[in-house]
Amino acid sequence: MVDPTSHGEDVALRLIELRRRIDDLELEFSRLATEFDKTDWWDNEGFNTAADWIRLNCHMNSHAVWNAFAVGGREHDMPATTTAMRSGEIGFAHVATMARTAIEVGGAFDEDRLLPLALENSPGKFFHKCIHYRHAVDAEGYSRDQEKLVEERGLRLNTAQDGCLLISGLLDPVGGAAVRTALEPLAQPSGAHDDRSREQRSADALVELSTAGRPAEIQVTATIETLKGMAGAAAAEMEFSLPISSATVRRLACDCSVTRVLLSEDSNVIDVGRSKRLVDGALRKALAVRDKHCQWPGCERPASWCDGHHIVHWVEGGETNLANCLLLCKRHHRMAHEGGWRLVRVNGRVVPVAPTITFGLPRVADDSARAPAGAV
Repeated sequence: MVDPTSHGEDVALRLIELRRRIDDLELEFSRLATEFDKTDWWDNEGFNTAADWIRLNCHMNSHAVWNAFAVGGREHDMPATTTAMRSGEIGFAHVATMARTAIEVGGAFDEDRLLPLALENSPGKFFHKCIHYRHAVDAEGYSRDQEKLVEERGLRLNTAQDGCLLISGLLDPVGGAAVRTALEPLAQPSGAHDDRSREQRSADALVELSTAGRPAEIQVTATIETLKGMAGAAAAEMEFSLPISSATVRRLACDCSVTRVLLSEDSNVIDVGRSKRLVDGALRKALAVRDKHCQWPGCERPASWCDGHHIVHWVEGGETNLANCLLLCKRHHRMAHEGGWRLVRVNGRVVPVAPTITFGLPRVADDSARAPAGAV
């Protein structure tokens, strides 16, 4: 019978030994890469740089190639560092960070100051220590590098064929940290029932952050039939979006500053004006005091980040008052409209009722709370 403990130790020792052999080979590869750069082979084969030739022919990414060039080019400046790597005290990752730091600080490089930090820290922590070192020996140069990153910032917004917004871009470290600091609290799970992925929570957090918890200011163009959700009605139009569903219009109309543009069946404008059915002012304050947070069972999103929701929609005659309104976070507000969920009050409690479907039973509620028998 194999002893799991003994086997685990054998594997661990083999991993360490293999990594040291790989590190030695990485150092040798770096030397050869530097020599190869001095030849004209890569040029004769039609490559712009030796790095491009190595990247494609050695199947490496750019970061690994430039680490190799950095180590090969500055090995003579850090003999003690390569000795420490050969003895297994540090790894090639430490050496690569040391070499790139040497390139960045130039004549201010001091191996004697950095090697003890490499010996004491993991490669990741050593990288951060080297950043502090760079600032200590050349604050002006470090600041210039940071400003270059700011100048490279950019954000691209493109609408896909299906109407989804495609976001890509680059933020400098400070701007990126500010955005992540703002998004992180909003991207936390809203309760034990929250089954959204991390990416979905981050996307929802960005939407919440963009409105700062306030009702959106949008313009919607729709027919009266669309607003009422009547069968056969056309979709609604909204700026910066493809046509949206009647369910989405009704959600937006719940607690958004909607500039309505109502059309007759022949597309003639019959009314333009601002809705007066908003949950705002004294009513909004009263809701915040009473509800304190999203009223979907198990959700604790604070009132400042919630929408006002009409239990009976005002299009159907529901009044905009305290009895007919409650607070819902954006996720649960969407479920109450586009998702087809219905909210009812039972003995003072808000109970979500799943939408029924014709070929089966109602879906399981978002939380364990369900309407008791006879409530609906």
